[in-house]
Amino acid sequence: MKAAGLYKHLPIDQKESLIDQETDIPAPGERDLLVKMKAVSVNPVDTKLRSKGEEEENLKILGWDAAGIVEKTGAAVTGFKPGDEVYYSGSVSRQGTNSEYHLVDERIAAEKPKNLSFEEAAAMPLTSLTAWEGLFERLGISECPEDNDGKAILLIGAAGGVGSIALQLAKRAGLKVVGTASREETEQWARKNGADDIITHYEPFKKQLEEIGVKNLDYIFCLNSTDQHWEAMIEAIAPQGKICSIVETKEPQDISLLQQKSVTFVMEFMFTKALFGTEDMESQGEILRKMAHLFEKGELHSTLTETIRPFNAESLKKAHQKLESGKTIGKIVVSGFGE
Repeated sequence: MKAAGLYKHLPIDQKESLIDQETDIPAPGERDLLVKMKAVSVNPVDTKLRSKGEEEENLKILGWDAAGIVEKTGAAVTGFKPGDEVYYSGSVSRQGTNSEYHLVDERIAAEKPKNLSFEEAAAMPLTSLTAWEGLFERLGISECPEDNDGKAILLIGAAGGVGSIALQLAKRAGLKVVGTASREETEQWARKNGADDIITHYEPFKKQLEEIGVKNLDYIFCLNSTDQHWEAMIEAIAPQGKICSIVETKEPQDISLLQQKSVTFVMEFMFTKALFGTEDMESQGEILRKMAHLFEKGELHSTLTETIRPFNAESLKKAHQKLESGKTIGKIVVSGFGE
């Protein structure tokens, strides 16, 4: 099968940062689905893992978002059959989705939303799981709008991949939704996806929130530079409020600043459940099934903004370059397998 991967971890402008190579089609394990890829998307984790690490002995295949068709199933698979259209985000501990065929544990996959194309569906798994777990599991927000009457959330980096779907979910949950954006086009995109108000992340949050009438900020979902926003988040959050971040820190931060307000701070990493085989690992398949239902009902929409064809290393390089520019809106998908 055709795959795009790397042996050397390099800047994206280097010739060998991503290369095309023929590899064997993998055989499914007991709980695995062998999926024929139709579309994949890129995420910040792809660029981070591409640029850092030791030289690889074997081809390292990146990519975790995927939509495709089940080709074969493992002996213990019960939830899927060949021919099923699926979408998912794989495990960071296994080979990625940037290949014509891919193996995924059935517990973290779900049937593709029927009303979405493969490209529209491939844009959604990683960001949807991150947003859902961050909002409803880590921050403990209720899915019931009646429970959130009068409550507000700030999403830092609202126009990115996770922000674009987190806005929709937060709005659907009945929260007052404030997002950060720094350009006219990102502000328009954030408002389209559910932001009630927009502030800039280049100025302190608290004063800006007060100016738009948000005096009690219950939740913050940090999707951009935890280091940069650490003190501003703590200043803005309400006493006994909750902050969740998906971005690792590069410098030590003073967690004692959380104490006076009794603020909860928690990290979200979408790959945790599959990486450690947690008891609730199959909840990711359940979340994707819930999301598929909401897409099909029209309560949520795909955040796909660009498709690059055909599938090959050069197309993936273009996607990585765009993502690393820091100016992307929504999600970028690579499609056109076999073209």
